[in-house]
Amino acid sequence: MRRLRHASTRRLTAIVAATVALVLTAGIAQAALTGSSPVPAPKQLANAILDAFNAPEPEGITARIHFTNNLLASGSLPGQGTSPLVAGADGRLWITKDGRFRLELQSDAGDAQIVSDGKRVTVYDSTSNTVYRAKLPDEARRAAKPEKHEKLTLDKIQKTLDSLAKYWTVSGAEPTSTASQPTYTVRISPKDDGGLLGAAELAWDAVRGAPLRAAVYAQGQDNPVLELEADEISYAAVADSDINAAPPAGAKVTDLSPKASAEHSRDRDGKKGKHAEVTGVEAVQRELDFKLAAPAELAGLPRKEVRLVDVDGQKGALSVYGEGLGAIGVFQHKAEKAADDERKQDEGALRLPEINIDGATGSELATALGTVVTFERDGISYVVAGSVPPVAAENAARGLR
Repeated sequence: MRRLRHASTRRLTAIVAATVALVLTAGIAQAALTGSSPVPAPKQLANAILDAFNAPEPEGITARIHFTNNLLASGSLPGQGTSPLVAGADGRLWITKDGRFRLELQSDAGDAQIVSDGKRVTVYDSTSNTVYRAKLPDEARRAAKPEKHEKLTLDKIQKTLDSLAKYWTVSGAEPTSTASQPTYTVRISPKDDGGLLGAAELAWDAVRGAPLRAAVYAQGQDNPVLELEADEISYAAVADSDINAAPPAGAKVTDLSPKASAEHSRDRDGKKGKHAEVTGVEAVQRELDFKLAAPAELAGLPRKEVRLVDVDGQKGALSVYGEGLGAIGVFQHKAEKAADDERKQDEGALRLPEINIDGATGSELATALGTVVTFERDGISYVVAGSVPPVAAENAARGLR
């Protein structure tokens, strides 16, 4: 199981900033704070991190957890508000020593499960009887396996924290108590434009080094919008039977794993390999068979990048406006015509609130941490997303000409 002490020095920043990555999703065990539980002795943050790296590795983790999701306003997604993935729920978590895990959420309306074998992650939501599958990125797969690295020292940790502090406000290691275990909690918040992100917190076991609490806060809010906490925890070995769980045979399956196109999976010599990146408005436009919408400025933000992207063999463009967490991304590609049977299936599917984009009907998903606007115009599909308020995303969508 990948733990703090297995990470290389160059990934230390990612460990401390992992709390921020919860804008995307998705799981670390967290725990509720109780005043009667044990609290560790005060320590400097660098010392607390080093001790976590050097702590004895648990054989496994079994926990009762509580998942809080306040990203969406109650009732904003008709027909889906009762899903434990959307509304939050209590559940259980199992993590094996080699990094495989299963997270089970239980509610009166139905259960949900998130399972990973280290190579692929599977999400099953019983309220919609749908399975979502995706291959884990290479970095995530490597992170689950121990690897050799240079010895971590207090000086290296402190230098990494000093570098992180240039862009983030990082608290000290606050002595806390989580799931009746002594823990240290660190809070991190962006110094500059963090979009709608206010702060994030991470708590880890002061004795064993295992992360036990993670929470994300929106700007101006005292309560977390995302939180995963463990009420009880055990560090005994986890059986394979606790990890292996298959969804029902009749569930609808959606594969979210991108497939590289045959054309771009080979180099100039015809050999299989990573294709050269195509960037810049003119270069990307030459690769597309539709007119690219990439104005120099969008919603008051300057254009920073335009890149050719390829998903399921279809060429599209990804443009980025602004910098940091407050940036806005625009993805555009040719719209696909849905088959009649697909349209019928979609009739009972999730319907997002509709929005008018200069005559084109689109949809909008507004959350406490960001907004996603989708619409089609002249046969082109657009997705506008960012950690910005709805008005900013809408203005960006209307500026795509």
